[in-house]
Amino acid sequence: MATPAPAQIPQNAAIVGDGITPRTFKHLSAFIYDQCGIRMPAAKQTMVEGRLRRRARTLHFEKLEEYCRFVLGEGAGSDEVVHLINAVTTNKTDFFREPRHFERLAQNILPGFAAKRRQLVRAWSAACSTGAEPYTLAMVMDDFAQANGGPDYAILATDLDTNVLATAQKGIYPREMMEPVPALLRQRYVGMGQGARANEARIHPGLRAKVGFAQLNLMEPAYAIGHQVDLIFCRNVLIYFDKPTQKKVVSRLVECLAPGGYLFVGHSESIAGFDLPLDSVGNTIFQRR
Repeated sequence: MATPAPAQIPQNAAIVGDGITPRTFKHLSAFIYDQCGIRMPAAKQTMVEGRLRRRARTLHFEKLEEYCRFVLGEGAGSDEVVHLINAVTTNKTDFFREPRHFERLAQNILPGFAAKRRQLVRAWSAACSTGAEPYTLAMVMDDFAQANGGPDYAILATDLDTNVLATAQKGIYPREMMEPVPALLRQRYVGMGQGARANEARIHPGLRAKVGFAQLNLMEPAYAIGHQVDLIFCRNVLIYFDKPTQKKVVSRLVECLAPGGYLFVGHSESIAGFDLPLDSVGNTIFQRR
């Protein structure tokens, strides 16, 4: 991550309770935007304060304002920035979220790859959170491969937040999270806990092995993911960026997409007006020319 210049915050700024001043929040918001492109308007100050208090206590700061002064000053180039970003990012995720994308994948896109006798389809789940999206992808792609004799598949899953990546790699979830998973897929790919672990659900090791996890910041000038991929799922993350940042991110994603590959964005997101080599082929599904 780039190291910004330390923010100059007056030491005598007034603090209300264990909160931070509006001036400090303004500096903090700018810092977060520079690091990961996420906007933090003034309306989110209370939410941000609540998320950062635990981290401040862990580092033995008596006041939240003191923690913010540290992370914006001498700590701006330290590992603490990772903890700060982990704390303020939102990580909502579900299995088979926006299911029509997966229906289109199984019914049209994967058969298209099979018809071209593709041996391997590469997929990337950008902003994968705790792993529900890449494991959903793996279930759909594995089910198709088993029923049709291929193609084989490989999935890369990335996120900025190191905490959610650690959860994703374990592949252990609350049992109720599996309710959206179709029964046949749940039976094949998910192990339900017993006894003291009855509330747990575990992704089968064979499926976990098909997904590789790595940290990646979408604010990087280029995405070092190795090969171009055939499928990119970057859903419900663009909504946290302003339009200029959205265009930069989508442009970099397209560079990673093989010709003929598909980009999926969230149903509430739009890339209209971006001058990119993409054709709309479905609701929030785009194909690279």
